[in-house]
Amino acid sequence: MTPLPDCFCPVDGTRVPMGSLAWCCPVCRGPLDLDFAPTPASLKSLAGRVNSLWRYAECLPLSSPSVSLGEGRTPLVPLKNGVSAKLDFLMPTLSFKDRGAVLLAELALRLRPGRVVADSSGNAGTAVAAYCARAQLPCTVYVPDGTSAKKLEQIGAHGARLEVVPGDREAAARAAREAADEDGTFYASHVFNPYFLHGTKTYVHEVWEDLGGRLPDVIVVPVGNGTLLLGASLAIAELHAAGMIDRRPALYAVQSAAVAPLAHAWHEGADELVGVTPAAPTFAEGIAIPRPPRARQILRTVRESGGTFLTVTEDQLRHAQRDLASQGLYVESTGVACWAAVREGALGARTAVVPLCGAGLKTGLARS
Repeated sequence: MTPLPDCFCPVDGTRVPMGSLAWCCPVCRGPLDLDFAPTPASLKSLAGRVNSLWRYAECLPLSSPSVSLGEGRTPLVPLKNGVSAKLDFLMPTLSFKDRGAVLLAELALRLRPGRVVADSSGNAGTAVAAYCARAQLPCTVYVPDGTSAKKLEQIGAHGARLEVVPGDREAAARAAREAADEDGTFYASHVFNPYFLHGTKTYVHEVWEDLGGRLPDVIVVPVGNGTLLLGASLAIAELHAAGMIDRRPALYAVQSAAVAPLAHAWHEGADELVGVTPAAPTFAEGIAIPRPPRARQILRTVRESGGTFLTVTEDQLRHAQRDLASQGLYVESTGVACWAAVREGALGARTAVVPLCGAGLKTGLARS
């Protein structure tokens, strides 16, 4: 079995041996990154490989999966105005979070914890619960009040223990982190654990392969905790360093106007969050994160890519969801945020890919 790479803190450089169950920097308690710089396989060599995200084995910090459900390789379909959609709502648990959750479950199998805990507004918890069930690992998922009943049902169906926490998304995260500090606990955090990012980056590897070895001018991603955006940046850097793309696409980050701490900081020209206010109700519940732990990293990544932040209103989310449904794509209200931001031609003549991150059956139609 290939040795696990170490983690390190991107803020102060503290190293954390990945053989441990440590989930954050022991000095600043911040998220970790992975000391891992792979070289992607050539486009030609991918032919005939397994039809899942594990086809990009050279770029993954874990190999020989035992809990795979065939995740990845979702369709890329054209919409309009040069924009194509990646249908990640067709994953095994009906959201893109499967990309990272499968790596967390694989890692937990190697570390052999007494239990696994996670926190989520729904989709990440569902994905972790499903892959823990596949791996036969005991799992507890902390969710905030107001989480979609359909998502709660899905988490429970996989056999996970549900802990509904009074308060908002941050309250659920605090409860999970307290549990994560207990001995023998693996924190399957899609925010703090860098293995999750190395799973989400396969989204861009797939786009690159589907477009014949190139990427669009712009990659548009919804941002709450920023896991898809940061994963996308990892893949872009890997492909560029290997000479497999000659330019890096701009990253456009989309937030709900009701909960847009990163967009606010961006427009203030700040390097970190500024004057954060409590979350307001929004149809885009999955990205309603008022204080993302990787905020500084997200802002820097968007800036270095030449991208920007966009925000969408509740009306735009509602109309975008119905627009996609009229084209045969029933997507949850968070998952339509990127299409809401660009569907009226906001990108001009540039090509772009947007993710449709979660299935509409998880939340139903957004209603005024």
